[in-house]
Amino acid sequence: MQGNDVLLEGRRLYSKKDYAKALAFFLALPSDSEADKVEVAYYLGLCYTKLEKYDDALLFLEQVVTSGAQLERSLQCRFLLAVIYAITGRKRLADFELNKLLDTGYMTASVYAAIAFVAWEQKDTERCINFYEKSLQKDPDNVSSLNGLGYILACQEKDLTRALSLCKQAVKTSPKSAACLDSLGWVYYKLGLYDDAMQYLHQAEEIATDNVEIANHIKSVMLKAGR
Repeated sequence: MQGNDVLLEGRRLYSKKDYAKALAFFLALPSDSEADKVEVAYYLGLCYTKLEKYDDALLFLEQVVTSGAQLERSLQCRFLLAVIYAITGRKRLADFELNKLLDTGYMTASVYAAIAFVAWEQKDTERCINFYEKSLQKDPDNVSSLNGLGYILACQEKDLTRALSLCKQAVKTSPKSAACLDSLGWVYYKLGLYDDAMQYLHQAEEIATDNVEIANHIKSVMLKAGR
């Protein structure tokens, strides 16, 4: 069996979104397997990312980035590194990886959205809005940017009409996203439409029951509405 064929079952499991079984498959490959070691590291990094086991994911994604792998795959892994660093609060590392991507010309809507997210976490609102706008120029349907820009505009109380439109579009595309529902609820709160705000915030809370930010948003609305 050729090296590439060794991985067919693992790829099939991954494509079916059965990430736990795919991970088990790749981990079980013997050390003397004919499989390409970089390819195995790539899928291990993807599986661990999907399963939100970020420290393990970082180990394998970094292997791919430093291996001299095929360019598109290396860039994809660098992007995932940036996302994981952002999610886990390592904003400077995230910024470093994202700037590396920009240097290579890898300027996708998702990269711009990630840069915007990191900028918001670093309290650089102007840069945040700028990169969300760039992301939407690349892909007007990018949910992360629709939701992110709508939320930022609401927080800054800038152009609430556009904020509402952006967040509605995000929820229409991802109706089960707690983040999108929360943002739409927050826009309604900023518009003074408290019943509508509570409707979407409660939907968000039902999906993400332990989310502190959603809980705080609900408290804000209840206080403002005198409940």
